Amino acid sequence: MAGKHGNILIINGPNLNMLGTREPEKYGSRTLEEIIAGVKKISADKGYPVIHFQSNAEGEIVGFIQREGIDASGMIINAGAYTHTSIAIRDSILAVGIPFVEVHLTNIYRREEFRHHSYLSDIAIGVIAGFGADSYEWGLRALINILEKE
Repeated sequence: MAGKHGNILIINGPNLNMLGTREPEKYGSRTLEEIIAGVKKISADKGYPVIHFQSNAEGEIVGFIQREGIDASGMIINAGAYTHTSIAIRDSILAVGIPFVEVHLTNIYRREEFRHHSYLSDIAIGVIAGFGADSYEWGLRALINILEKE
């Protein structure tokens, strides 16, 4: 484990690399890099190093979780569209057994019906959705609060 605590993984799925330009009225104007910089600052202040990973490919996300999740303290994940389709990502999280928070920029329950189901929510510590970039920061703070109680 690195530093004072083990790593916190921040995982982003498909199309999140397009934040800042992708439908800003829905997803906001902050880029993924800006969001991650804010999360890293909060995490560093608490002594948790962050490893960020973004991919548009489901198998790459599964591989990252398998490689890095074994030694990580916890995880924040916005699986994007894979939230609603990926049993493989769910199974990889269960395989490494780390606590995690599911986050979404938008309120998925105010969107299309197919977005209302998540393959991750029932195994997550919690879900934060609908608060834009703040969803990541609040998810991280919630995760660290849980980790500090262990």
